[in-house]
Amino acid sequence: MESAILPVGSDSEPQSRRKLVSDAVLGTLLFVFTEAMLFSGLISAHTIVKSRSAGQMWPPFGQPRLPVEETALNTAALLASGLALVLAHFAFRKRARQALGPMGVAVVLGAFFVVFQGREWAALLAEGLTLTSSTYGGFFYLIVGTHGLHALAALGCLTWAWVRLRSGRLTPAQFAAVEIFWYFVVLVWPVVYLRVYL
Repeated sequence: MESAILPVGSDSEPQSRRKLVSDAVLGTLLFVFTEAMLFSGLISAHTIVKSRSAGQMWPPFGQPRLPVEETALNTAALLASGLALVLAHFAFRKRARQALGPMGVAVVLGAFFVVFQGREWAALLAEGLTLTSSTYGGFFYLIVGTHGLHALAALGCLTWAWVRLRSGRLTPAQFAAVEIFWYFVVLVWPVVYLRVYL
């Protein structure tokens, strides 16, 4: 039996295939998936504890009520930042520099959200709601605080992307990865708001 002889030359070189998804996007998708599981677990635990207190006062007596109306405004600002990033996405596809304006709006609205959530925390701490004041306080700071850390990190990434875009160095893969992270922060918040605040 004769062995097959491969011709020497460019045809024998392994062909590199174009990646369907960039490493940055794939890594961000995997990260977002694991974080979605984290939030699912936290919100499920909160729902179980809250349902066990059926017939009892929730929030517990002596604990401050969460600022539902003020946080609704903050929620609207965060959702608007997500919409601004969608507009930046379409602008980026046409001509990258056109995305600067809507991406800047997304950064400003995201910063508004983070700052006013921080002010809300300071006010609630002053009213006596702490991690150790009750299960209600513990869950509030754990869930909202976890989201706050994600929002702060995603805002940093969004600002980094805006700076790179301004200097003409933002690649489509980098932009897509930052978009995914920010959309996750934006879309998980209404779930947190509905389950924790209402």
